[in-house]
Amino acid sequence: MDSFIRSILSASRAKKRAITLFIDALFIAAAFWLALIVRLDSLTPFNEPSNWLLLALLIPTGLYAFISLGLYRAVLRYMNSQALWAIVLGTVITTAALVLLSFFVGVSIPRTMPFIFAWLCLLTVGGSRILVRAMIGKMATANKESVIIYGAGSAGRQLATALGAGPEYFVRAFIDDDDTKQGSIIQGIPVISFKGIYELINKGKATKVLLALPSATRARRKEVLAQLEPLTIKVLSIPGMADVVEGKAKLSEFRDVEIEDLLGRDPVTPKPELMAANITGKAVMVSGAGGSIGSELCRQIIRLHPKKLVLFEISEFGLYSIEKELNEYVINNNIDLELIPIMGSVQRINRIETVMMAFGVQTVYHAAAYKHVPLVEHNVVEGVRNNVFGTYYAAKAAINAGVETFVLISTDKAVRPTNVMGATKRMAELVLQGLAQNKGVKHKTRFCMVRFGNVLGSSGSVVPLFRRQIKEGGPITLTHPDITRFFMTIPEAAQLVIQAGSMGKGGDVFVLDMGESVKIKDLASKMVRLSGFEVKDDTNPHGDIEIKCTGLRPGEKLYEELLIGDNVGETTHERIMTANEAMLPFAELNVFLEALDIACHNFDHETIRQLLLDAPTGFNPTDGICDLVWNAKKQLPEASSKKVVNIKN
Repeated sequence: MDSFIRSILSASRAKKRAITLFIDALFIAAAFWLALIVRLDSLTPFNEPSNWLLLALLIPTGLYAFISLGLYRAVLRYMNSQALWAIVLGTVITTAALVLLSFFVGVSIPRTMPFIFAWLCLLTVGGSRILVRAMIGKMATANKESVIIYGAGSAGRQLATALGAGPEYFVRAFIDDDDTKQGSIIQGIPVISFKGIYELINKGKATKVLLALPSATRARRKEVLAQLEPLTIKVLSIPGMADVVEGKAKLSEFRDVEIEDLLGRDPVTPKPELMAANITGKAVMVSGAGGSIGSELCRQIIRLHPKKLVLFEISEFGLYSIEKELNEYVINNNIDLELIPIMGSVQRINRIETVMMAFGVQTVYHAAAYKHVPLVEHNVVEGVRNNVFGTYYAAKAAINAGVETFVLISTDKAVRPTNVMGATKRMAELVLQGLAQNKGVKHKTRFCMVRFGNVLGSSGSVVPLFRRQIKEGGPITLTHPDITRFFMTIPEAAQLVIQAGSMGKGGDVFVLDMGESVKIKDLASKMVRLSGFEVKDDTNPHGDIEIKCTGLRPGEKLYEELLIGDNVGETTHERIMTANEAMLPFAELNVFLEALDIACHNFDHETIRQLLLDAPTGFNPTDGICDLVWNAKKQLPEASSKKVVNIKN
């Protein structure tokens, strides 16, 4: 039967219409004779030639009515209410034609016969189409993957329609928390309560859950994911309706569950006056413009219509990528902006000062830094040069160039640091605080720094790594089972940095409210289960993906902090706090920087370590000196060591 239907479906459009017309002619004839037989309770109508004449006139009249109403233009598998209305109206016209033709031909038919004919015509012409559509639908879903849509609202219904027309998925059911919808059928799909999902999964009737909650808050999505997590069924989400409307995504483009949904923290709407204060109509510069935070700062900045945007970046590819992206955005949105891509290092004060003066820079966002903890541990001198002296030179250049506002992007690792990266970032904060309070030099530059934790999707984020490891079948590698981190999305972090910068008065340390810290092992476990797998451990040895702990890396902390002390104040923004912390007077800072510069030049790692310990950074290293070059030189024989020095000289 299936092969017969498939052969008909594969026929040309003209052949299918001819077959349909022939079958409908048979249905009209069958309805005519059955109506007479049922009404007269006899087979004698077959013996009346006038009845055959009446039928011969009725069939083309009825078919013409259906053709005129567009019934044969409708594709059977996508038959909608318009096609059903054509069947009903066509039946009414055919029945009326029956009455009129019988009058003109002079055939006497029972009064109730037209009503029986109409009922039988509807049953055959309409019912056959519904039956065939159901059979086609069953055949089409045989090879489709069964899924459940969470959310029977507008987005869910649109998604079900889109999937129904596609070749991949068959919607088994809707899940909805609305009691009034449960038990009903929407678009032929049953709406069930959350408890009903267990039965579908156990019977193998569902392999994925598609979240159709584009307008729900992250807190609400977190609640839903918490319900779905124990089911070990793959969970995907649809894009937000704003992205769909703007053409950035299609409703049927499924995505892995966003980590932002697992965190469940909704971003606060930025305050326009704070966002625009240091940017609109001004010349703005972003150092490290090609990095994770720097590039997002640039995206946010161009929406605020600065006069100029200077992209300062040492990486050629990073600069090319962000300049190309921003230039396309500027052209597509007809923004009046001078976009200036500049290659250079913040370690060269002449270069950065010349750039600031040449383009009349008024606001600087200093995001250039080495931030990977183990890499800085293995490359101490470069970490100090870039993070400490790079910030110092950029700040001095800003003073000399008359920059109005200088904002440093800092990190939670600067609080009681256990690694060189954190210590250098805390030193960078002390540098700006010292310059801000320097009584010997009068300048108009306002310095402030913004401290926050990990950002989701940055180059150092664990989330992309976990996704790749899950896709490869595991194991997921984790440094320690108890390690925790603060998380924030890159766009939210960039917006808060811009707003905090506009509140600075001079030497301020701003701290972003990162919410609750997250246990990384719990995050990994959630990602595994929401990908449709089970965690493999001692309690579940037959699970799918194992989480392995590899041990803390050099300088890595179990947990991060945002405040050195408890002396914290509020600001006009609910997610931005200000910290009052120890400072280093400029005179002492200057002596310290000179000693640190000499130690870096001489590659004297013992002195570098001691200087970082003596400074008010709270540096408390958990490892010895891990610099790769220094350790390699220590292992060289004395003669070889001297030879290396001679070559260097």
